[in-house]
Amino acid sequence: MSQITTKFRRLRFVKALVYFFVGIASYPGLALFNKLKIEGTENIAGLPRKNVLFVSNHQTYFADVITFLHIFCAVKWGKKNRLGVPYYLLNPFTRVYYVAAAETMKKSWLSKLFTWAGAITVKRTWNKDSKEVRKGLEITDTRNITHALQDNWLITFPQGTTKPFAPGRKGTAFIIKEEKPVVIPVVIDGFSKAFDKKGLKMRGWGNQLSVKFKEPLRFTFEESLDEILSSVMDAIEQSARFNPASVKENS
Repeated sequence: MSQITTKFRRLRFVKALVYFFVGIASYPGLALFNKLKIEGTENIAGLPRKNVLFVSNHQTYFADVITFLHIFCAVKWGKKNRLGVPYYLLNPFTRVYYVAAAETMKKSWLSKLFTWAGAITVKRTWNKDSKEVRKGLEITDTRNITHALQDNWLITFPQGTTKPFAPGRKGTAFIIKEEKPVVIPVVIDGFSKAFDKKGLKMRGWGNQLSVKFKEPLRFTFEESLDEILSSVMDAIEQSARFNPASVKENS
């Protein structure tokens, strides 16, 4: 067993504690003060417990991921398209990791805490405060993602930004082509209205939040990286054909 895989397993107890406290703190904002609509949990209920990749659009730094964790835990307890009473936090589903920008996870003690919830930190290919430009994931980043998938589910945001309709990044396509995971597209909405950019403070009450899990994408894995990325961006409804501004320009 690799040293990295052993480390992941040892962290599960810590993750369960983080899930419980973060889950209790975040539940009211998701399910009581706002309205959370969940669709498609039948597409995740029977998934294998490893090598599953969730690809999603991104609207806040943390609220999106926290909501996914709530849903995964609820599904483990037999819930269908709802959270219900969060007793599922007593025995959460912790075989989940998510990809996050390294610099984001170092900004505060709270973001460092969220690292213990299962963050696989990667260096961004571009940073507004730096002139450095890189064309892909570093070897260490890729290795950590690979090891996480070997025994877990993994959440990634192909756009790497909360800006809607931003182009996807080929790192996601590379992971799909190399690791051949089950790929579940997810479409979320309403989080940028309900929460601040970090996803930790509410902007107001009564907002409609939605999370839709679609059927697994089908790949032969012979497709090019561009073809895989195009399928992913269509599935998470972030390609040009879903962009109202793009449609208006071409009309």
